[in-house]
Amino acid sequence: MTGGLLLAGVVIWALGAAWDLTVGAERTWARVAPYAAAAVAGGLVTAAGVQMVLTTPRTVDLGTTLGLGETSLRLDPLAGLFLTLTAGLGAAVSLCMASWVRTAGRVRGHGTAAGYLLLLGSVTTVIVAGDAFTFLFGWESITVAFLVLTSVSRRQAAAATSSWVTAGLGKISGAALLIGFLLLAAHSHSLQLASWARIGPGDLHDVAYALVVAGFGAKVGLVPFQVWLPVGYPSAPGPARAAMAGVAANAGFYGLWRFLGLLGAPPEWLVIVVLLLGGITALLGIVFAAVQTRLDRVIAYSSVENAGVIVVGYGVALAGAATHHVDLVAVGLLAASLQVLAHAVAKSGLFASAAFFEADRGTDEIEELRGVGRQHHTSATTFAVGSLTLAGLPPTIGFVSEWMILESLMQEFRIEGLAVRLAMAAAGALVALTAGVAALCFVRLVGLVVLSRDYLRRGRPTTVHDGAIAGRAAMGMLGGLCLALAAAAPWVVRFIAHGLAPVVPSSVVSGALKAPWVLQPVYTNFSILSPSWLYLAMPIGLVAVFLAAWGLSGGRLLRIRRVPAWRSASSGVMGPDHYSAFGYANVLRHVLGNVLGASRTLVAVDGDSVTPEPGAAADRPPHLEVRTKVVEPVETYLYRPARALWLGLASWARRLQSGRLDAYVAYMLVALLVVLGLVAALR
Repeated sequence: MTGGLLLAGVVIWALGAAWDLTVGAERTWARVAPYAAAAVAGGLVTAAGVQMVLTTPRTVDLGTTLGLGETSLRLDPLAGLFLTLTAGLGAAVSLCMASWVRTAGRVRGHGTAAGYLLLLGSVTTVIVAGDAFTFLFGWESITVAFLVLTSVSRRQAAAATSSWVTAGLGKISGAALLIGFLLLAAHSHSLQLASWARIGPGDLHDVAYALVVAGFGAKVGLVPFQVWLPVGYPSAPGPARAAMAGVAANAGFYGLWRFLGLLGAPPEWLVIVVLLLGGITALLGIVFAAVQTRLDRVIAYSSVENAGVIVVGYGVALAGAATHHVDLVAVGLLAASLQVLAHAVAKSGLFASAAFFEADRGTDEIEELRGVGRQHHTSATTFAVGSLTLAGLPPTIGFVSEWMILESLMQEFRIEGLAVRLAMAAAGALVALTAGVAALCFVRLVGLVVLSRDYLRRGRPTTVHDGAIAGRAAMGMLGGLCLALAAAAPWVVRFIAHGLAPVVPSSVVSGALKAPWVLQPVYTNFSILSPSWLYLAMPIGLVAVFLAAWGLSGGRLLRIRRVPAWRSASSGVMGPDHYSAFGYANVLRHVLGNVLGASRTLVAVDGDSVTPEPGAAADRPPHLEVRTKVVEPVETYLYRPARALWLGLASWARRLQSGRLDAYVAYMLVALLVVLGLVAALR
């Protein structure tokens, strides 16, 4: 039955893609049909995933279906765990897409739905692949889907750059996996993934391990491969960004989990690199998210941050595997899996709701979206809850996952090796600092986008398209899951324990349940947390504090006091009483500028864009502001010099093309000698 549900889902996705390529998007019903079909297929594949988690693993042999070796599908609990997440979110995002495309002009011609459905099918292929060729076929198909989605609605020259950057990093990811897979296949004499579990420790094992981690890390946005996320995600149309960030990114995390189970203990140096890179990625992502003025770039940089936090948890699991502490593997993978879940649900909700904000206002500038949530009730609620989740605040699932990540990092004292212990301690400090900046980042979004009154005071247009019934239901589900998953955290842990069984015994992961409704980091007598009881304790505490404050104030607590507004001469303060989106993050921007460097430009701000004070002249002269742009270190110091070097080599190669025949023969001879030398060395 599981195979039938999978097959039905894939067939429906394929039919939806064919519909888009043939019928197009000229009529409303033609635009909506592929996404409605995608939602149905997502429900079928989700049911298949749940069955895979709860039933016995099995392998489906498809013979030579893809034409290279034996093709097989692995239907086990780990695949089922990620299928449940990706397909379930895919169904919700598809409903949001169906609502979003109803308005004429948002998608044109052919290709958008086809690229979207190709993405869902490719992620499913990667997750259930049992052999290297099928896995790489699905992996490269994800890159193709990304290229389609980031280029199909291209209207500016800058968008062309983002498409190629996305495709280029995707090819780097695929190349790393291809080389790693070839090394493993050559050593095991098999393309079946399961056969690679028999490869013992050694230099080949370590090199292949590093290539696999780099390949998956490039897809999820690990430093130094994170540069494609802030430009790639915003280039996709509407809620399709949610599918890229909340669905497709999980294929990379699935690969990390799967190959930990296959390759076993990593080298110690790789553990240290993963922990430190994860911590640096998390901090770099959130500080750049906090200083952005465009909403989509804030959310995209937040994906970089969450990728780093997840990879830190994965690094704890690697540390446990390297030191043969199975409990440490369990606590690391459990914490990372909870963070994957929190990020996927919240990020899907943020990108989906932001798509409706931006479609109505025609911009993603935060300053132009001030207070838009006061009219977009459903999407604003989802946006606010998702923001609290990504900030790691209770009572959301993000609080549970980040709590478990930090507790897993506190287990470094159980490891004998000093280097790994120091790496875990450093990663813990970076994650703790990341959590603090994340609160600043998402409080800004909620305050300005959802709660601000500036939108109404400026007399913006009142046209609202907050999604049709299906879209509002999907966004409500995404927002509700951020809260419900926290309340049901013990049940979620039980389900994850079954799903992680191919990597670490479920009985060990289940050690996180100190009591039916109380969690601990697998190790007993360390710390406990009950997210379920927080839903009772927090409201009671809130009411108690309010009553105490009201009583002690003598009833003056609710009295409104009006005083002259405080004014500032610094840039970023607009009118008598509020910060602009730029000004709110100015302090952090200056701190980063002092550390990383910054470029400063003088900008003339239209006087009419500032709310005048009472009694002031209506037509004010332009106000001059100094705008600070923080230097992005990876792009500035790695990719730009590499690009200049590559263009220089290309220019040199062009000059060689007009040389003599004997020179070309000499080049070929040298190349042949180099290849023969490499082959001899490998043998």
